Amino acid sequence: MLTKKISFYVGMLGLFVGTFFLYYISHPTPPGNYKTLPPVNPYPKAIAASGIVEAANENISIGVPTGALVSNLYVKVWDRVKAGQPLFSLDDRDLQAQLQIQKANVAIAESQLARLKDQLERLKSVKDPRSVSQEDLKTKIHDVTIAEAQLKAAEAQVQNTQALIDRLTIRAPKDGIIMQSNIRPGEYISLNAESAPMMLGDLDHLQIRVNVDEENAYKVDGKAAAVAYPKNNATFSFPLHFIRIEPYVIPKRSLTGSSAERVDTRVLQVIYTFEQPKDFKLYAGQQVDVFIDDVKGH
Repeated sequence: MLTKKISFYVGMLGLFVGTFFLYYISHPTPPGNYKTLPPVNPYPKAIAASGIVEAANENISIGVPTGALVSNLYVKVWDRVKAGQPLFSLDDRDLQAQLQIQKANVAIAESQLARLKDQLERLKSVKDPRSVSQEDLKTKIHDVTIAEAQLKAAEAQVQNTQALIDRLTIRAPKDGIIMQSNIRPGEYISLNAESAPMMLGDLDHLQIRVNVDEENAYKVDGKAAAVAYPKNNATFSFPLHFIRIEPYVIPKRSLTGSSAERVDTRVLQVIYTFEQPKDFKLYAGQQVDVFIDDVKGH
């Protein structure tokens, strides 16, 4: 009797669980209330791509000629600079020490040359040619020539070291605005640093570098209309104006995080410009979603 009761209760429990499971799968979970909606394609057929905002003529990553400590920092983020203006300088104490030694070598070479020239003039001023052998005269002339060459070599070393010192003052390659600064006085800059010490760009004129997957590259038409949405903002869009297509397909570098993207994807880069929206400020480095009208209807 006990075994029959246990079997009965187990059967009732299984019936209850089965009924609940059937009810659960027959009523799907209602869709969530998403705060951000994906951007809407405004064209009947379009090429979807991702892009990044950058300064006109591309962002310039300022490099260094050698790894060294930062001694002085002359500018900060948002400073407007002119071409040739100093941005920061590296520690040059070792080169300055070499320069002092080389300048002393120049002074020694000048003194030696002056002494040899004076001796040569004395030999030439002797009126009786029998008093001075021709061999001594030629030897002294050669000594003066050698001393002149040694002086030029010493001066060349000074000029070389001065050029190396001047190279440690990093200057702006063009007019622009300091967009990013990743250094502080006293920090060591490596030649293989992951991020550039500074980034310079023309923020008065922005452009968008659009990455079109290589499988859609043949669809791109420079005369086609294009529109961009800021990332995760489907309520605001702005038109784009075609500038150029860069004809070399490159590996994709700025992945958006979508699970459909592949690391080995190659992209065609298309450059667009736009007018800065009045009600929505766009910054260099910001990602956008781009739709390009597929006028050919592929």
